[in-house]
Amino acid sequence: MPPIELNDPETSQIHRRSFLTRAATLGLGATAAAFLPGIPVRAHAATSTADNLSGDTVTEIFTAALIAEDLATTFYLNALIGEVITDPNLAGPGGTALNVGPGGNLGNVQYFRAALSQEIAHANLLRTLLGQTDYHTDPVQTFYVNYLAFREIGAFTATLDALESAFIGAYLCATIEFAQMAVDTKAGIATYKDSKGDVYSPRELEYFSQVAASIMGVEAQHRVLGRVTSNTNPANNFNYQQLDGLTAVYNGSTSAAAALTPFFAGPGTNLAKLSFIGAINIANEMGLGIPSTDGPPAPPTYPS
Repeated sequence: MPPIELNDPETSQIHRRSFLTRAATLGLGATAAAFLPGIPVRAHAATSTADNLSGDTVTEIFTAALIAEDLATTFYLNALIGEVITDPNLAGPGGTALNVGPGGNLGNVQYFRAALSQEIAHANLLRTLLGQTDYHTDPVQTFYVNYLAFREIGAFTATLDALESAFIGAYLCATIEFAQMAVDTKAGIATYKDSKGDVYSPRELEYFSQVAASIMGVEAQHRVLGRVTSNTNPANNFNYQQLDGLTAVYNGSTSAAAALTPFFAGPGTNLAKLSFIGAINIANEMGLGIPSTDGPPAPPTYPS
């Protein structure tokens, strides 16, 4: 299946602050669960005294994050093979992601080839944490992105900024939610279980918080490098990374799942229909990624 199928090619751009507005327009209510198939029933019990009041479970957080990483993978792949790659800020006229022309910018292209590999690595880790191995069974296989993002540099970098800002906010939410879960577990006022019903220990939940923070840092790099490519200065314009209006990862109208739902809820005006499996296959066949050399952080150790 080709990675791109165009729907209603008109002109518009996705702007960063439109995520929650678009989600509300779709009538998402209190949860995006209706759009996320295959997510288990909530597997935690908490009292009103628990710190984590989002209603998110570990499985829900990991699943929402996996969908976000698959969306990012699909987005970067289609940019690397789309018309936008011939922009002078990328591979230049006549250039490709694997053969940057003399009028292109090799460094900028390498940014996004590395980002592609990093998003794939994040998704692989999340599948492991969910007890899964096969990306063919990921809950969302088709995404919808403004088609101009793969044709025009301005639309590409604007969409990149919007997506990465949402990812940063989601992982910031996950960081504090996992920390709250660890506190709740230590205090004995809540338990959090995996899909098999096994209870997570406080140390496991603390580790998940560290993992979320480490991924967030890489997504922040991607946002800045997108701003470098678009010559938006200063590219590093934040003292602190932002929540982007999000208050939770999965549950609620201001969750990351609700904010990203327009990208997988169905076709619409100005949108390209993108195959996630097609993106992975092309990335592997063409060798488009530039792998990074590190792995996830090691679980923390404590004095005995």
